[in-house]
Amino acid sequence: MPDDLGADLPEVTAFAWVPPFARGQVRDLRVRWALEELERPYRVRLLSGPERPKDYFTEQPWGQVPAYREGDLRLFECGAIALHIAESDQIGEDLAEDRRLLPREPAARGRAICWLFAALNSVDPQIGALNLVDLFEPDSAWAKAARLALVARLDARLGRLADWLGQRDWLEDRFSVGDLLMVATLRSIDDAELLGRYPTLAAYVARGEARPAFQRALAAQLADFVPNPT
Repeated sequence: MPDDLGADLPEVTAFAWVPPFARGQVRDLRVRWALEELERPYRVRLLSGPERPKDYFTEQPWGQVPAYREGDLRLFECGAIALHIAESDQIGEDLAEDRRLLPREPAARGRAICWLFAALNSVDPQIGALNLVDLFEPDSAWAKAARLALVARLDARLGRLADWLGQRDWLEDRFSVGDLLMVATLRSIDDAELLGRYPTLAAYVARGEARPAFQRALAAQLADFVPNPT
């Protein structure tokens, strides 16, 4: 639920334009989704053009999105921001346990955080490497040779993840911030056939995408994109 009027609301940075293949994948979506799960209003600061304002690098060292402001707090990296949002829901007493992004029971909370890091550290780099080849270097001789190895590495990770998920709806007993990051990571696979080898993972991603909070976050991101500035 983006709110352009609330100066005191959490602020998420996002791009005003990206190529069509990247729409619905830019990583501010992950932060928007976490905020939407908790029905927490936020505002968006859009960055236009290829150049970043010079002071933006004090918020995000690589000039990427998202950067996040909440009062005096400044964060970058979508996983760190999502974890902060999930941690903040531990404070309120009026939120039903199954609506929280982190369980309050310590062991279950620790497991959810493990899956958040697994998505970003064990799965996402494999997907990113393959997408780099497929999207940006498809005709390079080195890329064609490397692709076989990259597919094999990602396939092995997906197989292990599918084995763990089994017939569960979510990675642990209920949806958590770990599932949010894992679903967001898996849906970034550009090779649909690769994910399709694992029907349980494809169904898992579909369950995540069907959540009303995800749908609101996706619609908000897509609505912010302007026509090609060139």
